[in-house]
Amino acid sequence: MNTRTTPAVSAVAHASAPALALRDASLRYGRRCLWSGLNLQVEPGEFLAVLGANGSGKTSLLRAILGLQRLDTGTVLVAGHPPRRGRDDIGYVPQQRHVDPLVPLRVRDVVGQGLDGHRWGIGWPGPGRRRKIEAVLDAVGATPFADMPIGLLSGGEQQRVRIAQALVADPKLLLCDEPLLSLDMRSQRTVTALVDRRRRTSDTAVVFVTHEINPVLPYVDRVLYLASGQFRVGSVEQVLNSATLSELYGMPIDVIHTGGRIVVAGLPETAPDADHALAAAGGAA
Repeated sequence: MNTRTTPAVSAVAHASAPALALRDASLRYGRRCLWSGLNLQVEPGEFLAVLGANGSGKTSLLRAILGLQRLDTGTVLVAGHPPRRGRDDIGYVPQQRHVDPLVPLRVRDVVGQGLDGHRWGIGWPGPGRRRKIEAVLDAVGATPFADMPIGLLSGGEQQRVRIAQALVADPKLLLCDEPLLSLDMRSQRTVTALVDRRRRTSDTAVVFVTHEINPVLPYVDRVLYLASGQFRVGSVEQVLNSATLSELYGMPIDVIHTGGRIVVAGLPETAPDADHALAAAGGAA
């Protein structure tokens, strides 16, 4: 009997697939295990916050999803497909970083790189391409400075542009790697609201790595917490409590929910043995 899936059946299967699925996933640097046995499924439109100390494997998780980091064991699928570089169904918002004011790239050029930045050559300036760029610039409120050099924008404005770049190809999954670092509170609210609006209007799943839960607390559906080679997945109430975090870290951790905010006391800034392991591996986790 021929059990090969026909293209039509395969297309339907992938259309109904989770935005992200990890099965029995593990990742190590040398003898140090960042996490193992990770089973995670993120549905379309879901907002997942990823928390943990420096060196716990948050950025490495994003690299594995992007196809830039090979898992030691297990599998990762994005919309039913294995990850690979340059996939249009994954949008990526990196950490805030300095841009030289003399860089001769206009905002709309930077956004256009989200359509063709991983390909050879420069994207052909056709009407369809222009419409996509204009639409996403408008969606993030960047139209007023679309023709300005990217290096002349404020940190919050630059993050709007990076979100536009990540969304211009209409991804099914949006990965955000500490996009709120070095931003003031107003810019943090703007960035998180933009991300939330996208997932609600377009059913785009969001995996949002952050050190601070409070800026995204109104939007989060679930939390993935990485610590000491272990993890917990669940609602904010299930994960961010004293008992769960104390168990993960093997030390007393106090978690207080007050005034719509969460205050955590006693957390280590760096995962145990992270500095030694990362130096040996030559990378960040």
